[in-house]
Amino acid sequence: MAATPESASTRGGAGAELLVEVRGPIRILTLNRPESFNAANPALHRRLARIWPELAEDKEIAAIVLTGAGKAFSGGGDLDLLHDMTNDARLRAEVMAEAGEIVRGMTSVRVPIIAAVNGPAVGLGCSLASMCDLVVMEEQAYFADPHVALGLVAADGGALTWPLLTSLLRAKEFILLGDRLSAAEALRLGLANRVVAKGAALTTAIELAERFAALPPQSVRETKALLNRALHRAVDRLLDDALTAETASFHEPAFQANLARMRSKIKS
Repeated sequence: MAATPESASTRGGAGAELLVEVRGPIRILTLNRPESFNAANPALHRRLARIWPELAEDKEIAAIVLTGAGKAFSGGGDLDLLHDMTNDARLRAEVMAEAGEIVRGMTSVRVPIIAAVNGPAVGLGCSLASMCDLVVMEEQAYFADPHVALGLVAADGGALTWPLLTSLLRAKEFILLGDRLSAAEALRLGLANRVVAKGAALTTAIELAERFAALPPQSVRETKALLNRALHRAVDRLLDDALTAETASFHEPAFQANLARMRSKIKS
């Protein structure tokens, strides 16, 4: 979506891993690695950790839209990054600390966040959508959280949020087994608010953001804070232990074998 000088500006430049478009009181964040299905490499993951405190200091902001460039919302974590984390303890600690910053940052932003899920949302992508306040999914999009199937503890979002959004039994099914969850099924289970035609998620999300921006700001922010009270308690109680458990997963032979198999399949 092109920005016009009169209505919007884009921060970060065309080559940035995360674009921030300023459209009046709305901020549109675009995961910008379309050639890799917006999988999080070190630069994108780091930027995702840093952006939320910046937005929290933005006095003009009334709503945030989060989407992906190209055909995907996010393919999750970059496999090369996961490989490097297996062999580099310092990098692993840095990335896991950033994961905590992403969760705490997203769940603490006072204005509404709307996910425009324009394609597959896998792993981290699934978690990012689950931490938004409204989720708009295109009909061809799907959720899948393969953390457990790959051999990792599902620590950075979905395991904390999905039990609050749907039943505990259904959260266990899709997080433990890692099966795909279609847009229609996500809507039925309460993991999405709207399902729209292909190519319409961003437009719909911006329309919702504009509706939020037109409401009295104090009532929106304080009501969101009340609604998120249970989520904040879950993050405060569980996140550190969850990240510690996921960090330990990198030493597991099953994870290392699965990761090696996936990387060889992509490169062959």
